[in-house]
Amino acid sequence: MTPILQNLVEMTGHRDHLRLEVSVLSTLQKLTSVIEVRALELFTDSGQAHVRPRTWVEDGQLTSTDSEAATDPRRESLDHYPALRECIETHGDSALASPRKGRHVLWLPVWMHEKVHTCLEITQSRPFSAHKLDVLKGVFAVYQNYQSLLDYSERDALTGLFNRKTFDEQFSRHTMQGLPSRAGAVVETLAAEESASSTEPIQQWLAVVDIDHFKQVNDRFGHLYGDEVLILVANILRSSFRSHDRIFRFGGEEFVVLLRSTTLSTAHKVFNRFRTAVQEYPFPQVGQVTVSLGFVSTTKGAPVEILGQADQALYYAKEHGRNQVCYYDELVAGGELASKVVGNDDVELF
Repeated sequence: MTPILQNLVEMTGHRDHLRLEVSVLSTLQKLTSVIEVRALELFTDSGQAHVRPRTWVEDGQLTSTDSEAATDPRRESLDHYPALRECIETHGDSALASPRKGRHVLWLPVWMHEKVHTCLEITQSRPFSAHKLDVLKGVFAVYQNYQSLLDYSERDALTGLFNRKTFDEQFSRHTMQGLPSRAGAVVETLAAEESASSTEPIQQWLAVVDIDHFKQVNDRFGHLYGDEVLILVANILRSSFRSHDRIFRFGGEEFVVLLRSTTLSTAHKVFNRFRTAVQEYPFPQVGQVTVSLGFVSTTKGAPVEILGQADQALYYAKEHGRNQVCYYDELVAGGELASKVVGNDDVELF
């Protein structure tokens, strides 16, 4: 088996987007004349298109970050990449440029749902031959097709949010954000910036969200309108949280949010801002819809225990008026809830 086929076999053995991205860059980096490979993230901030490296080579090793793109100091305006910008504007499949002698760059945008959020960038020391372009585009096509398959398997079909089966791995990555690592360097910088103006510690948070009286929506207006409510709530969730936070639909009208690297007071504000956004949204035919939310720090405990605590806070909110945000530790400190360790054999969540 040729080296490139061996790399393709390894690449398609991954079941995670980030590992797949690292694997395809590793494959491309081994090709002759290639001197640099990067995965770029494209995003919009304040109406302006930007680019930032998400996976790159540092000290001979591939390094990744999933920190918030909008505050990444590495970000650049897309205008600094005119060939790539034109490629995206014309819905092209590749772009070439030679910014200076001895550097020839190929960009391969990843199109998904008529949008580009990721682009592979390959830089080599000599111009790209027709044969080399065919090889690179062939590897890229395998990567893009496999990305689509992974995306389909990880997403809820109705809302497009992450599904339940992706939660454990995302939770593990989420709780590692505070640990020192090269991939987490940007996250630590952002955490330090927030803590500089606050005495509160930076933590990671998990929230469980439930749509109030959702059964009544289905019973009164039918499941078609019920599905529309779920889709619109999912859209409000997306717009209420940052790109590096994670949102899941666990089933029915229940959602889970992993909120990264912020203080307790900020978490309260963010979750209440989302609750208010839902309350004020004019849902077609249905009118007003509200949500209840319970949240907890992810500092200690297994996923099932932390989910159980957030769930307890959620159901306290629902049993005491709904349309509110409750913090588990505050309820325990106030004597409203008894602190309880939840084990795998104690309860089946959702």
